[in-house]
Amino acid sequence: MLLFSTVDRSKMGLSTPRYSSLFAIAFCAYLLVTSVLVIWVLILQVFHHDQPIAFASYYGNHMVLQKSPERAILWGYGRPEGAQVTVYLSGPMKYNSSPVTVQNGIWRVTLDPIEAGGPYNVTATLQNSPATLMDVLFGDVWLCSGQSNMYFEMSKIFNASKELALASKYPHVRPFMVALKTSDTELTDLIGVTLPWFVPEASGLSQFSAVCWLFGRYMYKHLNYPIGLVETSWGGTPVEAWSSLRALQKCGLDQNEKYSSQTDNSVLWNAMIHPLLNMTIKGALWYQGERNSNYHQNEYNCSFPAMIDDWRMAFHLGSGGQTAMDFPFGFVQLSTNIKGSTDDGFPNIRWHQTADKGFVPNSRLQRTFMAVALDLPDETSPYGTIHPRDKQDVAYRLTLGARAVAYNEKDVVFLGPFPKKILSTPMYVNITYDQAVAVKSSKDIFEICCSQSQGPCGPKSQWVPAPIVQWSSTSIQIAANVCDVAALRYAWKDWPCDFKACPVYGAKTALPAPPFIFDRYQVNTSGSTDNNQSFWKDVL
Repeated sequence: MLLFSTVDRSKMGLSTPRYSSLFAIAFCAYLLVTSVLVIWVLILQVFHHDQPIAFASYYGNHMVLQKSPERAILWGYGRPEGAQVTVYLSGPMKYNSSPVTVQNGIWRVTLDPIEAGGPYNVTATLQNSPATLMDVLFGDVWLCSGQSNMYFEMSKIFNASKELALASKYPHVRPFMVALKTSDTELTDLIGVTLPWFVPEASGLSQFSAVCWLFGRYMYKHLNYPIGLVETSWGGTPVEAWSSLRALQKCGLDQNEKYSSQTDNSVLWNAMIHPLLNMTIKGALWYQGERNSNYHQNEYNCSFPAMIDDWRMAFHLGSGGQTAMDFPFGFVQLSTNIKGSTDDGFPNIRWHQTADKGFVPNSRLQRTFMAVALDLPDETSPYGTIHPRDKQDVAYRLTLGARAVAYNEKDVVFLGPFPKKILSTPMYVNITYDQAVAVKSSKDIFEICCSQSQGPCGPKSQWVPAPIVQWSSTSIQIAANVCDVAALRYAWKDWPCDFKACPVYGAKTALPAPPFIFDRYQVNTSGSTDNNQSFWKDVL
């Protein structure tokens, strides 16, 4: 009312009797509609408040619960205190849980292991009052998190219309999207939901994470049982926002450091991860790191592994031990940003994503898998070159890692060639790989550091291009006759090559070789404290 009473209607052309009448009618209509909406909100609030039992925010019709051998968790709200809650399943099989007691307004049931399939109706009852979830499936539940390239919607990828038209062919792949919210304290339940669980169709799926959906779709085609996808991501956010205070402490990061709302330490952990801990999940996917290329970059080799460790511990405890303590964690190694850039931000983060090992799994990052994406740039992306539209290859490479690490499939290779031995002569450096290589000539994809010191080479050291001279089925020889070689690196650029045109790929897999940097006199790739003599040898 105050807003309208302070408007100078003469400046709006509403001073004539005719327009005054129209204005009055419109204003009355506005008040009527507003009143009806307010009444409806109050009715819904009272109705919800009057219900003695309800499920937590991320349970709903069409959802996927984790299948056997793990046991799914159901929880929600109930009253009065001390009342008994029982859960019933009806569908391909019947199931009744043992009664549980409402404590502090919350009830929680751990189901027996349920095989993949459905649909089920899941009913929780309290004093003859039911709350029912319909069309529930049991399968594998994957959490998808990170920043803008995980948030990147299906509507924006290459061939989006064609991809979205396929949605209805995969009714057993069910998406769910957490709302973008922050909190200064750890929350028990979500503040909001952007997309409740739904049977995939084009309009809803157009807003969902492309990497997450395509991964789920590809995995469903391989596994042939339901897949649940929980997207909780936010563009422009650093790893610190997704990390608990416990994890930040392990890396000596300032717990009270503020930057801006959604990038503050732990605010997304508090609001968008912590509420999900009671959910039993199969694994997690992560696409993030761009923001940390210029924010706590040097700490990422600690903060990223620490976050993984902390999530694993928290999900395991939150689910009563149902989510594996070492659940599989897949991530996308950063793609590209600025062509021709000499900034080391992206190369450093790529290396730190592997805990400075160059490959995963490794001694620091166990049961992890990685999709290399540095060969998938998109120079004409309308969303900025930092947001490549080819998410199909990214998701496919993640599925290879999931099959190898999460599902223990033998003989599934998910990374391209990686060095297993380096031999140096005064004229050449010979790199032997762990698999057969397909090589194209390059004058500058390899670089050597020229130094007579045994100290580590850094960004300001003298790095010079080392042309590929020749290669065999498993090795590459590069020229090194310009100086004493103290270090070697590969693809150490923000934008090392054009689309699928890097010089080194797996001969049998067509997967790109990951970037690496090795100091000749530093620790070896196995992570031991020994020097590099077993990995990097001199041949006079």
